[in-house]
Amino acid sequence: MKELRITDPRTNDRIRVPEVRLVGPQGEQVGVVPIAMALRLAQEAELDLVEVAPNSKPPVAKIMDYGKFKYEAAQKAKEARRNQVNTDLKEVRFRLKIDVHDYETKRKRAEGFLLGGDKVKAMILFRGREQSRPEQGVRLLQKFAEEIAEFGVVESRPTQDGRNMTMIIAPLKNKSDVKGEQNAKRAAQKAERRATEHAAKGKDEAEAGSTSEAAAESTDAAAE
Repeated sequence: MKELRITDPRTNDRIRVPEVRLVGPQGEQVGVVPIAMALRLAQEAELDLVEVAPNSKPPVAKIMDYGKFKYEAAQKAKEARRNQVNTDLKEVRFRLKIDVHDYETKRKRAEGFLLGGDKVKAMILFRGREQSRPEQGVRLLQKFAEEIAEFGVVESRPTQDGRNMTMIIAPLKNKSDVKGEQNAKRAAQKAERRATEHAAKGKDEAEAGSTSEAAAESTDAAAE
């Protein structure tokens, strides 16, 4: 026999209290009844008596199909784990005297991260005396934030730590929303492909039918 886990609610004869506040199988409030009566009603309904609120005074118990309840709860937990998506922190690094091409490449990379639902850590690496000119780094990061404002918003403003200055950009859409949109887009594209294939198949069949009819008419004409 499988050992009952601590996280499982008490059921049926494991409920060791004199009375419970009973909820019926359709959610109806039966009221406070002796435990013996609650067990009898559950047995008559061929269902289980499940303690759903053990800390209440008296505890709340509900008549239900416990096996079905556990299965549905497990499916919901599985779905929640599948849909849970962790946001990653991606990093793009700049030099204070970065050239235009390199800057544009890193800006586009950051936009891709944000579109994917990830945060971006923009970092400037100061060299030598550049460390004494933090205002230039702030201007560069502010420019960067303005140019990617369509994709993300500043979560933490530029801060300097020794030779590094960092700023965090958060995406406008979280990763789970992005994933949902991607799944919906793929489903729509799949449906569109199927519709196109179905239409093409119907057209081919219609053309084949027309060709067969034309061939039959030609054969009849030759026979006459």
